[in-house]
Amino acid sequence: MTAQAWPFVLLSVATLLVPAPVPPVSRLTAAAAHRDGRARKVRAASDPVAVATLFDLLGACLRAGLPPAAALRAVAPASPDSLVDRLLRVADLLALGADPVVAWAPVESGSPGAPEFDALARLARRSARSGASLAAGIGELADERRTQVEQAATARAERAGVLIGGPLGLCFLPAFICLGIVPVIIGLAGRVLGGAAL
Repeated sequence: MTAQAWPFVLLSVATLLVPAPVPPVSRLTAAAAHRDGRARKVRAASDPVAVATLFDLLGACLRAGLPPAAALRAVAPASPDSLVDRLLRVADLLALGADPVVAWAPVESGSPGAPEFDALARLARRSARSGASLAAGIGELADERRTQVEQAATARAERAGVLIGGPLGLCFLPAFICLGIVPVIIGLAGRVLGGAAL
């Protein structure tokens, strides 16, 4: 270990040994659990492409040969909070041998809706009836979701460009009048009034 690393090691040890009402190991595990939970909440709330990534991951699991129940269980921990319970419910039903059309049936109307899950469920029910590849359909669903996110971002950027024009115009209009129009009017007025006085 180099001499430059010793201060950091000693600082880390001192931080853990500072007397506190909670033991150091508990502080480390509690902080890590809190940080992971907070990061998961922030990621689920702030990542607009999370559902498309989830669909890509689910499609990759299915193309790799996992049965649908195992694939759903594999991707459920990485999915946004609104989809976790629904995906696990479908995985449980499929693992118990339920018909895919029944397993992917809509959840009770009392729970809040998840349009991403509804789209996935429609695709899975259609695939179960027709025998079409579920993995290919899920890939198309992911592309569609990314396109929607891209279009929404483009619309927000265009709207921001329009909204910025108003304040910029209000800022530059007085300067344009004071520096561009007023000197011309004063110069013309001086010539006209000066010529009239003669």
